[in-house]
Amino acid sequence: MKALSQKFSSLTTMIALIVLMIIITCINPNFMTANNLLNLLLQVTANGFIAFGMTFVILTSGIDLSVGAILALSSAVSAGFIAQGMPLPLAVVCALIIGAFLGAINGALIAYGKLAPFIVTLATQMVYRGATLVFTDGNPITKHMDGYFLAYIGQGYLLGIPFPVILMIFVFIVLWILLHKTAFGKSVYALGGNEKAAYISGIKLNKVKIAIYTLSGAMSAISGLIISSRLSSATPQAGSGYEMYAIAAVVLGGTSLMGGKGRMFGTMIGVLIIGVLNNGLNIIGVSAFWQQVIQGLVILVAVLIDVIRSKRK
Repeated sequence: MKALSQKFSSLTTMIALIVLMIIITCINPNFMTANNLLNLLLQVTANGFIAFGMTFVILTSGIDLSVGAILALSSAVSAGFIAQGMPLPLAVVCALIIGAFLGAINGALIAYGKLAPFIVTLATQMVYRGATLVFTDGNPITKHMDGYFLAYIGQGYLLGIPFPVILMIFVFIVLWILLHKTAFGKSVYALGGNEKAAYISGIKLNKVKIAIYTLSGAMSAISGLIISSRLSSATPQAGSGYEMYAIAAVVLGGTSLMGGKGRMFGTMIGVLIIGVLNNGLNIIGVSAFWQQVIQGLVILVAVLIDVIRSKRK
């Protein structure tokens, strides 16, 4: 019954996405062109990776407000390595390790410190963002950032499809299997549904918490690499506000902020809704100031929908 309810929620979200696309196309037919749709998919990749990791976090009734700061710090440090002559492939691996490590710190503080995820990740958001500013001295790092390997991560094409889109789909499939077809995924749902019952059933709660925040950090690092690749630089302000877009996408996709309910497919649809909205507003010609107002309202609506769902449950 629970699985059926979640599938129905995902179907409802997909219908909302289709309706939104039809409305925007009626206002401006250029929206449905092949070039614009590819551009739209490319635009959502950075938010997509973060939202995938955020899904695991929110499913355990947690929250990660530090993802944007992890994105900035991991990409800045790896860019610093590149500027010092480190081979690009090794620097990319270092970025992923740094992102995962920063996420693991969040998880350890939450698991062993018994601290609220909101407070922990709010604090580490400030720490990581401040550390980025210290490391970069407030300036973007551009030296040797135009190498082919790094450029391909964010700007390359494979069979006519942007490489970041292909990478996003691949990661989505891997995480879908991890969440829905493995014992770890069942532990995530159990932890979010009832932490005490999960503990009694023998689930290693601390290990699961650290694992999901580590995953969230790694996903943020991938987004940082993509953004650095597109800009050919690592900026200290990269990723600002990305946590809100990711949370909105996850909640729009049907994952409950109370934990224990949600699906990866729903998150993908939520990511696309945010992307279609942003892209559509640009095509229609809505002012950037009004876009921010509308985006804030969408986040508010997403949270209200989640509250209504929880009350009905």
